[in-house]
Amino acid sequence: MSRRQPPSRAELLAAEGKRVPDVVAPGLDVIFCGINPGLWSAAVGHHFARPGNRFWKVLHAAGFTEELLSPSDERRLLQVGVGVTNLVSRATASADELDRHELRRGGRNLARKVRRLHPGVVAFLGLIAYRSAFDRPGATVGEQAERLGGARLWLLPNPSGAQAHYQADEMVSALRALREATQRERRRAGRSGSQLGTAE
Repeated sequence: MSRRQPPSRAELLAAEGKRVPDVVAPGLDVIFCGINPGLWSAAVGHHFARPGNRFWKVLHAAGFTEELLSPSDERRLLQVGVGVTNLVSRATASADELDRHELRRGGRNLARKVRRLHPGVVAFLGLIAYRSAFDRPGATVGEQAERLGGARLWLLPNPSGAQAHYQADEMVSALRALREATQRERRRAGRSGSQLGTAE
């Protein structure tokens, strides 16, 4: 659903508990995994849709897309080997509303999804939620030693505008490192098909 007007207060309240469909396909280079949809994203039906969320800007600045995409363009990510999903599917006003049990259950569900889709990398957006979901209290930004459902695992900062711990340039650097590592893996494996940063 694409729309010009922002959701009303009533629409935001009604979005509680709704889901935003995954943007995924088998064999993608990278699947980005958010914590869970916010009410704005659930109301409009697109990932990272709330104004102020930095996901689309840093994704472009890091070279994943040739142009700056909007949330309503999210299906175009598949053309460049990128997908989006969430650790927990239900929308809340804040990720703080998710308890540890729900995060851990989401982690198990995510691992099953990854085994089915076989992406090269799962890039998790949000340190605190990742640490709780996978019982990794010392995890830091970057590639992790363990794998998830057979895929390489990267931990990245939360792109929400409410998260002030990481500046935009730091997020771009983290995503650029991921992109470069993925490109090196593609060259090493001699894989063909979609190329990161070459959207059609």
